[in-house]
Amino acid sequence: MHVFVTGATGYIGSAVVRELIGAGYSVTGLCRSEEKAAGLREAGAEPAYGTLDDLDTLRRAAAAADGVIHLAFTNDFSDFEGALALDLQAVEAMGAALEGSGKPFITTAHANGHAVDRAVLAWAERGTRSSIVSLAPSVHGEGDKGFVPMMIDIAREKGFAAYVGDGSNRWPAIHRLDAAVLYRLALESAPTGSRLLGAGDEGIPLREIAAVIGQHLNVPALSISPEEAAAHFGFLGPIAALDITSLYDTAQASLATRELLGWKAIHPGLIADLEAGHYFASNRSIFR
Repeated sequence: MHVFVTGATGYIGSAVVRELIGAGYSVTGLCRSEEKAAGLREAGAEPAYGTLDDLDTLRRAAAAADGVIHLAFTNDFSDFEGALALDLQAVEAMGAALEGSGKPFITTAHANGHAVDRAVLAWAERGTRSSIVSLAPSVHGEGDKGFVPMMIDIAREKGFAAYVGDGSNRWPAIHRLDAAVLYRLALESAPTGSRLLGAGDEGIPLREIAAVIGQHLNVPALSISPEEAAAHFGFLGPIAALDITSLYDTAQASLATRELLGWKAIHPGLIADLEAGHYFASNRSIFR
């Protein structure tokens, strides 16, 4: 089976590529440069040169594949609506190429990406085996550049690791290698129109995350008020105050995904990953 992967050289996509190749699939990955292409070839995949706005390339690569995993996203927080609009164009282009084929089309959910999700489910009604993967907000592992590294950088700068209120609000998390397995299983067997959630840790209190960060940086872990969160965390402030587990009923959705696909998290949880120490060393290349 030949799979086209967008975002193939990214933090999660690179793990998905290696997971697919290890399971015997051939892979073409979307990439923008010869440097990125070299990483794909080293992993055993072939490059397709292009970007998310190169719709002809997306159509051709999707049509030539036996399935598509769509991970690429422009993480431009200064124009998030523009990023969502570009994502919608890409999904529509690849969906059109797969229409009527019965081939799997696995996409990734993003905040406020309701129009994209509706489009994916619409293609499910037009002869593609479309499904949507939502990942826990912390996808952790070596090379992580997401929320937790931001919290570490802020703690270094401010001289303490903060949590909001009593810090009992919970963050779900998933190891990137467990996420990669979830995408492969979705490709193989996710029912048409299914929505899947990847969460290894269904909810870790923010104060526990702050405590581990404080221990490794040798700074205190301290409570701040909700009013102080925006100034302390910047754009991360509203997220740092959310109890995401209860907001999205993470436990129930995660259980449904495990039962549907037979997926389970086997890699270290977020706290164990933080304790391993690599989050507090310099970042290394994802393709090694």
